[in-house]
Amino acid sequence: MSRIEMAMEKAARLRENGGQPPEQEQAKARTDSSPAAAAPLPREAESAPPVVPASQALSPKDPFLATIHDPHSQAAEEYRKLKSMLVKLTDGENFKNTIMVTSSVPREGKSLTALNLAVTLAQGLDHTVLLVDADLRRPSLHEYLGIAQGTGLSDILKGEAEISQTIVQTGIGKLAVIRGGSQVDNPVELFSSQKMRGVVDELKMRYPDRYIIFDTPPVLPFAESRALANVVDGVLFVVKERLASQTEIREAYDHLKGSGLLGVVYNAAEAPAGDERYSYYKHYQKTPVS
Repeated sequence: MSRIEMAMEKAARLRENGGQPPEQEQAKARTDSSPAAAAPLPREAESAPPVVPASQALSPKDPFLATIHDPHSQAAEEYRKLKSMLVKLTDGENFKNTIMVTSSVPREGKSLTALNLAVTLAQGLDHTVLLVDADLRRPSLHEYLGIAQGTGLSDILKGEAEISQTIVQTGIGKLAVIRGGSQVDNPVELFSSQKMRGVVDELKMRYPDRYIIFDTPPVLPFAESRALANVVDGVLFVVKERLASQTEIREAYDHLKGSGLLGVVYNAAEAPAGDERYSYYKHYQKTPVS
């Protein structure tokens, strides 16, 4: 049938239906224009996180948040380098956006590393960031940010709160935070549950441009970080110079190397003699961190 004949037949059908398309074509038009006909999108994928007025933005005082208080320092520059490497490793066709930060033993600086990295990512143009305090035994992110502890990850996992009820918009770039939440006696069981996997999946899909960074307990003393490592897309392993032994570092590394280990952050490195560029790290080394 020629195009002219097809047009004439269509016009005849319109006349027979009083100027309306046949019922079958109307149904097709409704289907084609329905939102359900579009490619399925994750929940809230088209939404943007709320903008926090400057007057309501958090103003953390901790001096070791170099990315906030001293953005032109050598320390802040190192975090920007870490951010660039992380984005290069994860921001591809298959966006690996759930990242866990951990260490071998306590006090190696994993929480400050996670927080400074999250701030650096959130200050950029391309990504929003959700930082989750998953160290339920010793949560500390709320202290660094200068806010009270409140409903958080443990409450989500226990089914006592929805994710949306726990997110705190910081107003620091595009950074949001989920606190540790109420104290629990069995974090290992919570982290090993299907609920944890479901929470990670939901956070992963909520915004298409968002990194989710989990600050987790050290690997050797506790088992929950090993459980979470099997759920997230990648792991950053923090090592503080002269703190953990080589045996401890090797043991923790062996636990993580099959779980998408992205790299090692060597923290509080001793500066070469007379090199003032790294004076921040000399001072940082003397300060207890979690």
